[in-house]
Amino acid sequence: MIHSRVHVSDLREHVGRTVTVCGWVNTLRLQRKMQFVIVRDSTGMVQVTHKRDDGPLEAQLEALTTESAVRITGRIVDAAQVKLGGLELVPEQVEVLNLAATPLPIDEHTGLEQRLDWRFLDVRRRPATQLMFAVQTTLEQGMREYAYAQGATEMHTPKLMGTASESGAEVFKLGYFDRSAYLAQSPQFYKQMAIAAGIDKVFEIGPVFRAEPSFTSRHATEFTGVDVELAWIDGVEDVMAFEEQMLAHAIAKVADAHGEAIAEHFGVEVAVPTTPFPRITMAEVHEILRKGGWDPEGVKEDLDPEGERSISAHIKEATGHEFVFITHYPVGIRPFYHMRPADDPSVTLSFDLLWKGLEVTTGAQREHRYDVLLKQAAEKGMSTEPLQDYLNAFRFGCPPHGGLGMGLGRVLMVMLGLDSIREATFLFRGPNRLTP
Repeated sequence: MIHSRVHVSDLREHVGRTVTVCGWVNTLRLQRKMQFVIVRDSTGMVQVTHKRDDGPLEAQLEALTTESAVRITGRIVDAAQVKLGGLELVPEQVEVLNLAATPLPIDEHTGLEQRLDWRFLDVRRRPATQLMFAVQTTLEQGMREYAYAQGATEMHTPKLMGTASESGAEVFKLGYFDRSAYLAQSPQFYKQMAIAAGIDKVFEIGPVFRAEPSFTSRHATEFTGVDVELAWIDGVEDVMAFEEQMLAHAIAKVADAHGEAIAEHFGVEVAVPTTPFPRITMAEVHEILRKGGWDPEGVKEDLDPEGERSISAHIKEATGHEFVFITHYPVGIRPFYHMRPADDPSVTLSFDLLWKGLEVTTGAQREHRYDVLLKQAAEKGMSTEPLQDYLNAFRFGCPPHGGLGMGLGRVLMVMLGLDSIREATFLFRGPNRLTP
């Protein structure tokens, strides 16, 4: 008789019945009189208990190795002494679906880099990492829900470009038939084109490529970006309001679905943020941080990681809030297409969003006037010829618009208190890592 598979988390409902469990051998304790096998599936672990009897089951259990894939059919018995759910599985049939080689290439003491070499095993053996992907799924679902409710259209823009986007410094160049192509370092120009195409609100969750030789805990050469662009805005404030509402909605969804599990596995409480988030101009940030001894030479235009952490700590103390929008970045450290306010052309109508001291988003109102764009590109010493396809989108009635780009891995990193973006990604890509 074939028994349909039961997940370990549902075994309590089947006490006294014969069921089939499919999973991996977590540990083996093969004693003189008894054989104990802990089997793990994606929902939990169960102890398989077999009294030695010189029969075929004994030989099968004896031959098992850690991480072998097995299908075990047997009776579920109440066993108060068993730590795992007070249950045990008394086997009637053992099927080895795939015997794992020994020894395993990683164990609980293996460092992160080697664990990444064997990422499938690393993820399989760590319930916390599996939880992270469940959290990522819920987080994305929450973001999409909010965007759909606001009437946004989900777009899929090309990742192959004929010219290097933006500055061209951080793009990957590749052979494309008889010429060169570049991997998109942002869907920026394409989502603006969608605005010019008459789509009022655009969003995309997709791959982003950055040819930065950065070896930090927060950089990757390929990551998942959450991009939004909104037309007919009254100002950059509309973009920030959209983002804080989207994040609050998505984080609430995560807290509701996974809050307890996150506390158990990561020791972190998922706090749902109140809106609006605090906002502070870059000029104010400089003033506050320099009073505290940051940037003693007074030369830094942008914030370094230490500055980001310091201002976040300051805002948390002053307002109790973990998020802060830093606004009005100087023109020198922002791209040519960021709009500048008429009353102060030395700054841009742009922002970064910091969460617990880490930058998770950059956004801005875009310059939508063709003549102003040409002037700002020239000021930055950019040739407009390779930008012609982009610039054409502004020649025929492009509305005022603005948007944001958020790093999904960074949001997960902060939310779960992870040390590195390498852990917030399934298969990390960095300057020294193209495998597995």
